[in-house]
Amino acid sequence: MARYIERSLGDNEHIVAKAKLPWLFTLRAWLWLIFFGILIIGIFMFIAMMIYKATIEIGVTNHRLIKKTGWLRLDTEEIALHNIEGVRVHQSFWGHLFNYGSLTIEGTGVDAVRLPPIADPVKFRAAIESARESEG
Repeated sequence: MARYIERSLGDNEHIVAKAKLPWLFTLRAWLWLIFFGILIIGIFMFIAMMIYKATIEIGVTNHRLIKKTGWLRLDTEEIALHNIEGVRVHQSFWGHLFNYGSLTIEGTGVDAVRLPPIADPVKFRAAIESARESEG
């Protein structure tokens, strides 16, 4: 099955980096199943978290940043690299320890794009900055 980001690429556009959810996200889903699986809520939480993990896509191309969510419906947030004014990284103590965190990408004329916690947010921020430099 073709992924959204690959299908939406324009002419002369290529993927620079893709973000992944941290391994702790999967661990949290399994803990829901283990500790609350006896109750129906644990099973539902596990399934919902695994569907979210399988259907979210976050990537940077040489022209734009793309965040796609949704399984039965599609929601996207995109921002052109030349419209990005700043990228903020937020890592809690645990995020810094386990190398995960969230990003807020602020742009001109658009609201900020907030990314969920991803693995290695500093590396993803560096990929955004590299793509911005090579575009200009």
